[in-house]
Amino acid sequence: MEMFLSIPFLVFLPLAASLLIMSPLFTSNEISIRRFAKGVIGFHFAYMILMLIFYNSANPYESQLHFFGLDWIQSLGIKFKFRLDGIGLILTTLTSFVFLMSSISSKINIRKNHKFYYSMLLFLMFAILGIFTSADMFMFFMFWELELIPAYFLIGGDWGVGYNDNHKKSAVKFVLFTFLGSMFMLLGILLLHYYNYVSNGVLSADFLEIMDNSIPDGIQTLIAVCFLIGFGVKLPIIPLHTWLPDAHTNAPTPISMVLAGILLKTGAYGIFRFNYQIMPESFISIAPPLAVFALINIIYTAFVAYTQTDIKRIVAYSSISNMGLILLGLCAYNQLGLSASVFHMVAHALVTSGLFMICGIVYLRCKTRDINSLGGIASKMPRLFGFSVLIVMASIGVPAFAPFIGEILTMISALFSEISDVLKFVSIFSLPLLIISSCYMLKFLHSGFFGRTNEEFEKINDISVHEFVVLASITAGLVIFGLFPMAILNLIGA
Repeated sequence: MEMFLSIPFLVFLPLAASLLIMSPLFTSNEISIRRFAKGVIGFHFAYMILMLIFYNSANPYESQLHFFGLDWIQSLGIKFKFRLDGIGLILTTLTSFVFLMSSISSKINIRKNHKFYYSMLLFLMFAILGIFTSADMFMFFMFWELELIPAYFLIGGDWGVGYNDNHKKSAVKFVLFTFLGSMFMLLGILLLHYYNYVSNGVLSADFLEIMDNSIPDGIQTLIAVCFLIGFGVKLPIIPLHTWLPDAHTNAPTPISMVLAGILLKTGAYGIFRFNYQIMPESFISIAPPLAVFALINIIYTAFVAYTQTDIKRIVAYSSISNMGLILLGLCAYNQLGLSASVFHMVAHALVTSGLFMICGIVYLRCKTRDINSLGGIASKMPRLFGFSVLIVMASIGVPAFAPFIGEILTMISALFSEISDVLKFVSIFSLPLLIISSCYMLKFLHSGFFGRTNEEFEKINDISVHEFVVLASITAGLVIFGLFPMAILNLIGA
């Protein structure tokens, strides 16, 4: 079976499907387009499950493409090389799952331009998979930049539901922020590539071949800061976060699920691959101040989330808060912290995907996201209310759900960190997050579903079969990984 498991296949399958949909030879029938896209992503998810089953930590998946027998840019040691270790495998499987949920939810959220929409959705999936599987720095950067193209169109496009000029503005803001961060990242990559050659006499951009280098401390710190700015925009780290609430608020529901569930994780993954793995000494030196930024992410945005009246903005700011926890786990710089960080990436992806799905359903039925205009819809939509209770309970860290495991492991890893006492302080001081997050998420639940029913909402329908499948799948994931966390933790440890 292992001979049929190929990284290039899992990366380029969505690209091939995207190009096929966009071709004039492909049908323009929206039902056929939607079913084809869902079929491709569903097959991709099944393929990822097979790769998980046959994964051997002693022999990670690895593949390299040659062009007429040569490397990509052979004279500079740049290769078109893929590698999947345990962490990469977790994140690629998570990507496939979230895109599958997004494609299913697209049936009710996308009303026009289906051919272009599903093509861009598959293209975005291809770019993100390339980020998580790249074994070469320049190849990583190529996929990082390619992701901007479909993301811009998906955020700013008119898909027939609640479109206005703010969508375009949010898309432009996202591209400008990300592109500016990319310039710092490219500078870091060029400096790392050059000084690795100066120090070791080897021209290589392979992650594994530049891990043990002797770059001067000052240059290493400069490179580390460049990477932190580049990845900090996508994570995001305050004050580089202002693009995110607008993008999440104005993007259609399926794209909000992808942005929060997967796109933010590329920033954390970049910090892990470049700062954490390649330059551990500089990362250890900047981990204490970085942990303080993580604390600001956790506390500040939690308060901001509580003041919001748009339910999508509440979820958007809660995402920034939770990404602070993921960053704190990395700053602990121990195996427990790494496990906590990756585990919480999975837990947060499931929670935010579910919450944005709920927001989208409420908006489609009630034509508003203003929390002050909602209320009393629990009796009209009992199935949605049931899933909302479960997902909100998961988001505030109730035991038996996956986020509880991620939060507890993060706090413990910071307390046991040997880098600095700052980590211990941040761990203790961030505990109020559990209370603050409970406040704004319970406000989200109470104001949206309880109280007197607005007359306009008397005839709204409960969730459809497609919506039920998405919410049930996400809830099942939250419960399964909350009760059996070792299914993920064993892969990370390996």
